[in-house]
Amino acid sequence: MHDKNTMAQRLKARLPAACHLIFLAFILLMFGGCSTNPPGADFPRTLSNAIPHSEQTRLGVQFAKAAEEHGGKSGFRIITAGVDGFLARVQMIDSAERSLDLQYFIFRGDETGRLITDALLRAANRGVRIRVLIDDADTVPGDEQILALTVHPEIEIRIFNPFSYRGHVKVLRALEFLFNASRLDYRMHNKLIVVDNTVALVGGRNIGNQYFQVDPTSQFADDDVFAAGPIVGLMSATFDEYWNSRLAIPTAAISRKAKAAVNSRHRRARADHSLLSSKGGGIDYAAKIATGEPYAGIISGHLSLVWAPARVVCDSPDKKNVEMGVQRGHLMSRPLIAAANAVQSELLLVTPYFIPAADELKLLHDLRARSVSVSIITNSLESTVDILAQAAYSSYRKPLLKHGVEIREIRALLGNVRGSGQTARISRYGNYGLHAKLFVFDRQKIFIGSMNYDQRSKRLNTEIGVIIDSPELAQQTAARFAAMAQPANSYALALQSRAGRSAKLVWRTEEQGSAVEYSREPAQNAWKRLAVNLLSLLPFDREL
Repeated sequence: MHDKNTMAQRLKARLPAACHLIFLAFILLMFGGCSTNPPGADFPRTLSNAIPHSEQTRLGVQFAKAAEEHGGKSGFRIITAGVDGFLARVQMIDSAERSLDLQYFIFRGDETGRLITDALLRAANRGVRIRVLIDDADTVPGDEQILALTVHPEIEIRIFNPFSYRGHVKVLRALEFLFNASRLDYRMHNKLIVVDNTVALVGGRNIGNQYFQVDPTSQFADDDVFAAGPIVGLMSATFDEYWNSRLAIPTAAISRKAKAAVNSRHRRARADHSLLSSKGGGIDYAAKIATGEPYAGIISGHLSLVWAPARVVCDSPDKKNVEMGVQRGHLMSRPLIAAANAVQSELLLVTPYFIPAADELKLLHDLRARSVSVSIITNSLESTVDILAQAAYSSYRKPLLKHGVEIREIRALLGNVRGSGQTARISRYGNYGLHAKLFVFDRQKIFIGSMNYDQRSKRLNTEIGVIIDSPELAQQTAARFAAMAQPANSYALALQSRAGRSAKLVWRTEEQGSAVEYSREPAQNAWKRLAVNLLSLLPFDREL
């Protein structure tokens, strides 16, 4: 029997140079693809858990006492401004004494991503144990900078459900996905950072300039919630479950090269200075970080926390197996649907993608049948970055409007930045888009987390969030909803009757103080509108 490598070399020599990369991809797929387990699944790894006795840290002492004073409840503060989400992360990392656990769908290698990476290195140099778990679905060139930290003895990085191909040639990545879609379509969408097993941030933001609303070319409005108290131990437990799962692969199992940029602390220190001096989107990162805010205000009590009962809702790492009933676990859609079903007067939904599954659609119809007010804010064709998701969403609008559901679509160019999460200066670029995932139940409790109201979040992505039983936070979130729903910031969708014909969809907004109605869907260009109309004919809802 011929050696496989020798045979491959002979065949490769006969192919034109332009076909080499594609051929290698097929060889990879032939001998390594179509597997139910990710590459490196059998690589030896050490089980680890959140560091115990968090009460021995400075933050642990402070918040253990505060939780006791508040009857064992947990403390929360919603962070709406994008740049505050960035600053809080760096400042939380800089405050760590014993441990840091980070779990993200996307960890970009841009300015904010590198500054957070540098903060992690500083923490590791202080002796802080660091675990970073990142999904592998949406990596782009430059994101590998975080993987370089694995050369540090205090830092371990794992990749969730990785591709075998580690490069960035899109056609090769697409080919691998095509031949192994049943595994690679399953992604970890969670966003979580836990410091010293004592304080945490959870919500919708990934790591990157867009998510912190400092990139002139694209800003994603989002929310995090800072958490302290007993709830954080539960968040750490979810992180441990993912970290120790079969799908979390150590970088050593899939990457043989460590980047030279972090081979010495001296060279990294120079990178720190360069990056801290940089500015993007009009933000002086060094000056902002140096203020210590907003984190210092939260810790000092100047920015007060809301103390309330809450629960962590999270999917199991092997969510698909739980859904099929082949293993025990948890599905976060169940408690969310239960909370929505219990609503008596009003449900507010903020979601960037709205592509409901059958039971989720029935839920909204049943609420309206009970005269419950249902209002949704999502992206418009103008603001979305995912036209395929927008195409799938478009077919749900008319039926929902007929049932009395209120729908508003966010505009890419805001008329009023109040509640937008970003500065008036950055909003002038007109590239605003929605990324937040917020539910408000009867203005008594809220959900904030990573889950969109779409079929991908329900079926194919793992998610995490918290349900907080707090009228105060519910009122704050309802106010955020109202700010985004202002006529100057959104399109209110309506059905316009036509004699002898089906009702027509119209978009109502406000421009320069005057009411405006569009009978044609607002879009950045005609091509985008045409593309969505064509894509809406395809049955992709279950993938989106």
